[in-house]
Amino acid sequence: MEWMAWLWDFIIHLNKHLNEMVANYGLWSYLILFTIVFCETGLVVTPFLPGDSLLFAVGALAAGEGSVLSPHLCLLLLGLAAVLGDTANYWIGVLVGPKAYEAGRFRFIKKEHLERTHAFYEKHGGKTIILARFVPIIRTFAPFVAGIGRMSYGRFIAYNVVGGFLWPALFIYGGLLFGNIPQVKDNFSLVILGIIVVSVLPMAFEILRNWKKAPQPNP
Repeated sequence: MEWMAWLWDFIIHLNKHLNEMVANYGLWSYLILFTIVFCETGLVVTPFLPGDSLLFAVGALAAGEGSVLSPHLCLLLLGLAAVLGDTANYWIGVLVGPKAYEAGRFRFIKKEHLERTHAFYEKHGGKTIILARFVPIIRTFAPFVAGIGRMSYGRFIAYNVVGGFLWPALFIYGGLLFGNIPQVKDNFSLVILGIIVVSVLPMAFEILRNWKKAPQPNP
């Protein structure tokens, strides 16, 4: 599919695409970045959007001489986008309710993503809202499942605000500190790929562990 090839190119070459975006749109880039982070965290239909790697690339770009992006303003805006995204996702979960688990009820919701997130909740409890920020797909579905399960909104919003600002802070300032080191700058695509791989490792290990625990069919 052409759109998948384009998305992969966009994710892997974030530094190039972000530079082009900032050059073309200037301060409007803040709004574009805000929208991407809001959708990645707030809509269960867009878990494929870049998250960790995008934030790191933003920090690296903000560190560049003469950049129009301020890392501190990026943290404020993208942290707010993450909090608002999770909040929207929570209330969508409240609205949809347990019907989301019914097979075929909502074609855009994958039941295995819901079940994987539910298992994550079983293991980590309410702090899942914070921990999930650092796990792709789980990050998108955690507030949705919290809404379905009717987690207390007061409890949810507390975890949401902490995780919503901790997540971009670590990656934006990580990009700010390391993004312009010559070895990182010259191999930025490999660094972004490494961030993606490291981000999905916890989920991959969890899937492998559950697969090993599952009863194997008799030969």
